[in-house]
Amino acid sequence: MQEDALPVLMPDYPAPQAFYDPAAAVDRLEQIYDAATRFLSQHFAASITGQKPQARVRAFYPEIRLTTTSHVKTDSRLSFGYVAAPGSYSTTVTRPGLFRNYLIQQLGLLIQNHGQPVVIGASNTPMPVHFAVAGNPNVTIPQEGVLEFSLRDVFDVPDLATTNDDIVNGTRQFHPDGSQPLAPFTAQRVDYSLARLVHYTATDVEHFQNHVLFTNYQFYVDEFEAYARKMLADPVLGYSAFVAPGNQIITDSGAILQQAAKMPQMPAYHLKRPDGQGVTLVNIGVGPSNAKTATDHIAVLRPHAWLMVGHCAGLRNSQSMGDFVLAHAYLREDHVLDADLPVWVPIPALAEIQIALEDAVEEVTQLEGYELKRIMRTGTVATIDNRNWELRDQSGPVQRLSQSRAIALDMESATIAANGFRFRVPYGTLLCVSDKPLHGELKLPGMASEFYKTQVARHLLIGVRAMELLREMPIERIHSRKLRSFDETAFL
Repeated sequence: MQEDALPVLMPDYPAPQAFYDPAAAVDRLEQIYDAATRFLSQHFAASITGQKPQARVRAFYPEIRLTTTSHVKTDSRLSFGYVAAPGSYSTTVTRPGLFRNYLIQQLGLLIQNHGQPVVIGASNTPMPVHFAVAGNPNVTIPQEGVLEFSLRDVFDVPDLATTNDDIVNGTRQFHPDGSQPLAPFTAQRVDYSLARLVHYTATDVEHFQNHVLFTNYQFYVDEFEAYARKMLADPVLGYSAFVAPGNQIITDSGAILQQAAKMPQMPAYHLKRPDGQGVTLVNIGVGPSNAKTATDHIAVLRPHAWLMVGHCAGLRNSQSMGDFVLAHAYLREDHVLDADLPVWVPIPALAEIQIALEDAVEEVTQLEGYELKRIMRTGTVATIDNRNWELRDQSGPVQRLSQSRAIALDMESATIAANGFRFRVPYGTLLCVSDKPLHGELKLPGMASEFYKTQVARHLLIGVRAMELLREMPIERIHSRKLRSFDETAFL
């Protein structure tokens, strides 16, 4: 092979070392990662201004390894932080600085639960140059054909054959070296999604918070910005900044945000706290494809919860415009996840999320108990991939909706919940009825009542308040054991 005939230039790495201190272990991960990205960036910058390098330039991701030889009985209440059986476990790591708090927590639990050190060293997985220079304003990857040589002849490039969801889908039990997965995503998979998130949301990944709201309606964005400004006006509340697309950052409640000339496909807005426990809102627009795309990529950030707060069609005559729907089950006819998560897999309601949402509704609306039933129903939400399903023969869809006992229909909720289940991210859904197509109340201008307008204004506040209630819970409670299989990775 031509590649093998070239000499290979590689950075110097420290030898693999065992650590009992999780913070020191992450320090070493950062040292290895920084050496790799610096090495690749320097050689790449030199190559685009000069001649083709006469050697292949290669650097490797850092990795974490854990080896245990005993069956350790861990706290049965935990859903993460331990390996299920003796063996060798490993994962590659990217952006350890971004994931520092997460990594310290996960490594600390492993060391504590198994009494064994983690070994930190360079892996044998090459780092693609595209990911190494990502975020470096001084280096840009040129388009194909601009360079006088083929990029892949000198540098490693992304390999989609190894950038996949085999671990979270449960189809990969061993890495090529015989070790078992320690984390749900490999470094390449994480890097791929981090790059996609910047593209789709027009904000840097550093701004994403641990609690994520998804919506399908611009009104919620306006409400979120108004709420954020109120929070910034009172520093006692703990919020430090608000970030809008284009990485516009304001810390003053009266600061002006510029309207972007061209909005991204799924703009993101972040109400930040210094500890990352703030709230991110993503306007995913309409459709299950967008819902899957957004959650596919945000999942690598390992958020503590994500919720759908958007509009839906009410399916019961007793419902009114503006009523709330708290999903406790999902009828999945979105089809975008059929290959990854078959429709026969149940998507359970998570008690912690359901309680937080109901408590938030009670708090914001000042209704409780039996009175709450006047404006909110709990039941099955159907998600469909055909926005104009009403124009087809309705006998089939309506029969299925009736048999499922569905009380609402939308195009995103089941996708977000199912991907939450697939990626082990706690999920929930609270929708607002915007039309009733089975009863002649279509989503047309002028049909919204004053009650509906008031409820929509409250809806975003309920979603944010639910996230604040979840933030007060211990992380061990939020990450339910219902989301974990019997053969699971140790990391969340």
